[in-house]
Amino acid sequence: MPDLYIDFFELNIPKPKIQKTNTRNWLSNVVRKENKRIKSVEINYIFCGDAHLLSLNQKYLNKDTLTDVITFDYSEKNTLKGDVFISYERVKDNAKKFHQKTPDELLRVIVHGLLHLLGYKDKTPAERKVMTQKEDHYLALF
Repeated sequence: MPDLYIDFFELNIPKPKIQKTNTRNWLSNVVRKENKRIKSVEINYIFCGDAHLLSLNQKYLNKDTLTDVITFDYSEKNTLKGDVFISYERVKDNAKKFHQKTPDELLRVIVHGLLHLLGYKDKTPAERKVMTQKEDHYLALF
């Protein structure tokens, strides 16, 4: 079992409703099931608004579009480390758009960020298919 540090922060938004202990345990289980020989996990989930995530998207990814999640990967050797920024506004809008409950959509985006840290990509249709399958698989385990 890896050393685990997963924390949740809000940046100028109300606290999203999240079961922190259950979510940490679930994410730890995802890491374990992915079997990546990871010794420690250090992830900060930062919930923010559209404007903040848009500015990060423009500054670091040269994209001028809204998005629901951006993952910054600082991993090294056997340490999984990163910051996952999530626009709670996008999550709520996407939940409506995809006919999901907001807490379920939030969990999808949370695990999506972790999957990026575990090496999964979503640039091509084939990569997106694998990412969605992984998300669905792990959401069923929450």
